[in-house]
Amino acid sequence: MTAGSMIQAQAKRSAHFGELTPKMKRFRNSILDAKPFIDAERAVLVTQSYKEHADKQLDLKRAYMLENILEHMTIYIEDDTLIAGNQARKNRWAPVFPEYSMNWVIDELERFEKRPGDVFYITEETKKQLREIAPSWKHNTLEDRGLAAFPPHSKIFYDLGIIGADGNITSGDGHLAVDYKNVINYGLKSYEKRVKNALNHLNLTDIEDQKKLYFYEASLNVIKAVRDFAKRYANLAAEKAEAEKSPQRQTELKKMAQILNKIPYEPADTFYEAVQSIWLIHLVLQIESNGHSVSYGRMDQYLFPFYRRDVDRGILTDEQATELLTNLWMKTLTINKVRSWGHTEFSAGSPLYQNVTIGGQTPDKKDAVNGLSYLILRSVAQAHLTQPNLTVRYHRGLSDAFMRECIEVIKLGMGMPAFNNDEVIIPSFIKRGVKEEDAYNYSAIGCVETAVPGKWGYRCTGMSFINFPRTLLIIMNNGVDPETGKKLLEGSGHFVNMVSYEELEKAWDKGLREITRQSVIIENSCDLVLEQDCPDILCSTLTDDCIGRGKTIKEGGAVYDFISGLQVGIANLADSLSAVKKLVYDEKKISREELWEALTNDFADEKGEKIRQMLLSGAPKYGNDDDNVDELIRNAYQPYIDEIAKYKNTRYGRGPIGGLRNAGTSSISANVGQGHSTLATPDGRHARTALAEGCSPEHSMDHNGPTAVFKSVSKLPTTDITGGVLLNQKMSPQILQNEENCMKLVSLIRTFFNRLHGYHVQYNIVSRETLIDAQKHPENHRDLIVRVAGYSAFFTGLSKETQDDIIARTEQPL
Repeated sequence: MTAGSMIQAQAKRSAHFGELTPKMKRFRNSILDAKPFIDAERAVLVTQSYKEHADKQLDLKRAYMLENILEHMTIYIEDDTLIAGNQARKNRWAPVFPEYSMNWVIDELERFEKRPGDVFYITEETKKQLREIAPSWKHNTLEDRGLAAFPPHSKIFYDLGIIGADGNITSGDGHLAVDYKNVINYGLKSYEKRVKNALNHLNLTDIEDQKKLYFYEASLNVIKAVRDFAKRYANLAAEKAEAEKSPQRQTELKKMAQILNKIPYEPADTFYEAVQSIWLIHLVLQIESNGHSVSYGRMDQYLFPFYRRDVDRGILTDEQATELLTNLWMKTLTINKVRSWGHTEFSAGSPLYQNVTIGGQTPDKKDAVNGLSYLILRSVAQAHLTQPNLTVRYHRGLSDAFMRECIEVIKLGMGMPAFNNDEVIIPSFIKRGVKEEDAYNYSAIGCVETAVPGKWGYRCTGMSFINFPRTLLIIMNNGVDPETGKKLLEGSGHFVNMVSYEELEKAWDKGLREITRQSVIIENSCDLVLEQDCPDILCSTLTDDCIGRGKTIKEGGAVYDFISGLQVGIANLADSLSAVKKLVYDEKKISREELWEALTNDFADEKGEKIRQMLLSGAPKYGNDDDNVDELIRNAYQPYIDEIAKYKNTRYGRGPIGGLRNAGTSSISANVGQGHSTLATPDGRHARTALAEGCSPEHSMDHNGPTAVFKSVSKLPTTDITGGVLLNQKMSPQILQNEENCMKLVSLIRTFFNRLHGYHVQYNIVSRETLIDAQKHPENHRDLIVRVAGYSAFFTGLSKETQDDIIARTEQPL
């Protein structure tokens, strides 16, 4: 896409959705121009606080920590913003969270600017600050304790990357939405009142009540800290107003000061106040913990009464509401997170997965789309950013008019909105014990995972990542990792000695169940150290029913607590099993010895390449509606689903409904990272190359169009994969240039959801030529956004390997 074509694309966007206001245009450009630096300020303040309060009970220590940060961190109000609140010393700077991990931070100080993607800059002064505080955290971080907590044999699976859980011990949990509806309608003072009432009814001779005492005192501390934090901005806005020469800006700053002196402690009375309140709470949650996928929930539902009331009173226009929303999205993008490089490979593009959900149904089963649903679509289109991650809840009653408006946003090429299907998710929740009213109020969290806002515990997904193709190779090698030669499983014999496909199938069942069990051990170890080291007091306070139970989320305070791990390489496993069954066992075109030799030498010689071509073209491929392969992957997935259901999470029996585990296919960008450690596989994939993403077919293996892909995906045990069934589809922009094709896409999505019971779908609308040109001329493509997995990212900020993976995806016709 040349500069001229980018201008044309912007013109088309403006023609349908309107343009950003001049103020928001300037603000957007300033954010996109901001270079991402590493910021040591939070790390220094946390270190000070942990030293000063080393003798305090854990909940109180964490509360004092947050109080110290909010009281002393640098604050500012940008010249063009209408909403106040910043995460770091400058926009897009990434704070360091030393309580979670410092080892990788120090190890990578000299490499942040040399990364192949997700580059961060760092000053010498920042390096000096981080090196000075590092000794305080030696053997004293969540990562240190997490690694020490892994049982020795289980740790081998982690160390080899067969089971990935790096993010669980180097950062916070996240993966939830708090009760924003309650915050804006009743203010933090309503929580304060509940906490004080609970305090008054404690019997401190009861040890359980004494434990609650610390949580309640910590909750009161953080509520006051957030109130004072808002007042810091109120005072700053008033000071800036006094010095401001522009009458218009002076009025804006005075209004900002008035609002910040009120919220979020007091209830919001206007749409503007509600938006500012939401942002400040969301921001502090990100400052408290660096767990990603902290989401906004069903914003069109809880904000709509404020919007409608202000419009009816004549104090708010659609244009003003849209400007505030675009401002909120830009502030959302200012939040940044630096991960270790190992973790970055699982989350390429610096995503925060801050999801906004619109549409769906009301608890009384009516269409929930309202005027604000349309304005959120409009504002996201105008802002044209990677955040927030926008999801539309689909149901049969969703109008063609709203669906058509969603398609207009999809055409812009941001990979948004994604669609989640009420017809599958709501019954799945109810089946697991979620109250019907709550099930109808679910929202997307992060990528495609789902939960009930304000009532669900941490990590509804993302507990660990199991590499399915590498697991297959280990099982074929009699339980020995062929990469390292380490014995991991009690084997069922070597593949070359398995005389039937049924033998391999039985070996897979046995081996996968053991690796599933090991993933539970690793996940439990992570959860235990998180509970013991890093409770999030504000987040727990704003999640029901932590106050009622006197427990943080990690102790069992939430109403619901279901979690899932993620299974990576679904399509590779499907195509591998299909090739082995047909070519080795059914047709005997390749001997077991020949295949194993070809895999171990990565199809190196002429014979190996011949075998590879047979594997690529000689057997059915997942994604083409062929029962021969689709049934194989369904059957191969079932042992994991059956086995994981046996194990409860660490909150089971401590309060929440559930405490259970589910499957999930939202691999994020782990398909690239885990591909690095995986040797050649029987689907013809070369060693070290990317695995297939989500539950999508392998690149260029889906030859029969999008309907066939939908049919293959629908044969997965979708209702049991509650952690999310992520399907990425890619189309050329030219396809959606006429009304007929747009309506065809609407019909296609409806068919997938209504008849085939699909869980999720999202679209990359971008041409291969544009992506290739962006690799060569990134300076011409600053605004190019692509869907990586369950999230979108700026294409030019990705590593070349991740870019290549996106370029290689199949372009579907209609």
